[in-house]
Amino acid sequence: MLQQSGSDKAPGATQVRGSERLKGLTKCATGIRGLDEITLGGLPRGRPTLVCGGAGCGKTLMAMEFIVRGARDFGEPGAFMAFEETGAELSKNVASLGFDVPKLVRQKKMALDYVQINRGELEETGEYDLEGLFVRLGSMIDEVKAKRVALDTLESLFSSLPNEAILRAELRRLFRWLKDKGVTTIITGEQGSGELLTRHGLEEYVSDCVIRLDHRVVNQIATRRLRVVKYRGSVHGTNEYPTMIDEQGLSILPISAMGLNYPVSTERISSGISRLDTMLDGKGFWKGSSILVSGTAGSGKSSLAASFVDSVCSKGGRALYFSFEESPDQIMRNMSSIGLDLGRHVRSGRLQFNSVRSSLYGLEGHLVAIHSLVEKFKPDVVVMDPITSMSSIGTREEIKAMFSRVIDYLKNRQITAVFNSLTAAGDAQEESEVGISSLMDTWLLLRMVESASERNRVLYVLKSRGMAHSNQMREYRLTNDGIQLSDVYTGAGTVYTGSARMAQEARDRAEAEGAVQKASRQTRELEHEHASVRAQVESLQAKLAGIEQDLASSRNAEKARVQAEHGDRAEMARHRMADKQRKGAE
Repeated sequence: MLQQSGSDKAPGATQVRGSERLKGLTKCATGIRGLDEITLGGLPRGRPTLVCGGAGCGKTLMAMEFIVRGARDFGEPGAFMAFEETGAELSKNVASLGFDVPKLVRQKKMALDYVQINRGELEETGEYDLEGLFVRLGSMIDEVKAKRVALDTLESLFSSLPNEAILRAELRRLFRWLKDKGVTTIITGEQGSGELLTRHGLEEYVSDCVIRLDHRVVNQIATRRLRVVKYRGSVHGTNEYPTMIDEQGLSILPISAMGLNYPVSTERISSGISRLDTMLDGKGFWKGSSILVSGTAGSGKSSLAASFVDSVCSKGGRALYFSFEESPDQIMRNMSSIGLDLGRHVRSGRLQFNSVRSSLYGLEGHLVAIHSLVEKFKPDVVVMDPITSMSSIGTREEIKAMFSRVIDYLKNRQITAVFNSLTAAGDAQEESEVGISSLMDTWLLLRMVESASERNRVLYVLKSRGMAHSNQMREYRLTNDGIQLSDVYTGAGTVYTGSARMAQEARDRAEAEGAVQKASRQTRELEHEHASVRAQVESLQAKLAGIEQDLASSRNAEKARVQAEHGDRAEMARHRMADKQRKGAE
């Protein structure tokens, strides 16, 4: 969330004409990771900033890093005045972060002074003022031509002053003096009681910028957070931001800057399993997408992620593997059983493991650690295995919020991410335990199927945005040569895998062979019957031809007989002169 903090309008201020442009507040870059992004450029230049919080939240470190990075990275000398730790102690404390304070002091890029205030040695005589402090601090500023100043901490300076009216007056005077000097200042203050940010409750009102650091412990997990309480004259982020102290100093993850305007890629990246690529439109995952692999214990989630990593690294890519339950050596040993040599990728520098228990940090600490490692290693692929281990350090809503930030961060950098999620036996399969399935682009579901006294693995693609994908289940087998996907046997309402599938396939083959033999036998019988009938037909046809021939002969003989008989009668009549006698009688 961004907010514009209010600022008082000076009495008698003239109205700016429409043709004139107001000049915005000039800012001073801190160089602290994430802080400049939250404050949209840095702290107000030439003005004091109050950094308040309880013990151990990182106030002194922020003040020192502001001075050191200014002198080292931005060419702005600084002056650091401490009231609780000596210069030698401060130098040793920050040396592990790569801050060489003595060298900067020798180079006149930094002035460091320790002002010891021992309450037992003080005796109040006359009015109390800060004139001596102004002289001492002014000398430090002039010595190195400081542009930045840090005072750590304010409570030590006023701890012996009982008069509240004088304290308030001197506080205002100190802030005005720093403004008049034109130096950008960080003043640290101890956390106050109740609703007060500081013990005196005045510093937050006279400061132009107030930053609150918080170090809290929830469920025995310590987390650090930062919030910009106010920032006069500037838009700024107002959320609480995860903060972490590592070997590079203070880092803040600016969550508010992460919107849904990240770029997308049209490139595809292989899953490392050819038949799985076939199920994903024949080309694999989208580059820069988020993939959820969920399933019960032992279903093969880590093996699938390791196959993906091996494929990416074998093609010259870089992979960052976050493991929250297994050590790197254990992962590499286990994956060698399925023919994956991840050790060669570690030795080549293409694969880096980060194995820690989820309870080592709070959710914010993990978020910042992921951010830091990704920025440093610059991977093409990130694996988190398993994300459900975070359930021990946060609620479902907190975990979902944390991983939504991780997903947005990785998408903005076009990094393909695989998230392994453990599903408890008996739970709804099509639901992730941490409730982030809706944030994923591709969801692969691994199931254990029990049949014939066996437990076998089945994989299917529950969803994959932006591509055609298979709706078929595949048997998921871990072999010495890697992961193999086989077609499952789907019967009437039953899915067969493993030995049951093999037995059913054998029965199917036997039935098919029997059907072939039966068909062959029927064919032979029909052919024999066909030949027999054909022979009978041919015999009958021959008999019919004989009968037809005899019939024709008989008809011809009868015709000849009739003709012969008529001829004989005519001849006989002629001999008897039967016709003449008939005529004479008439």
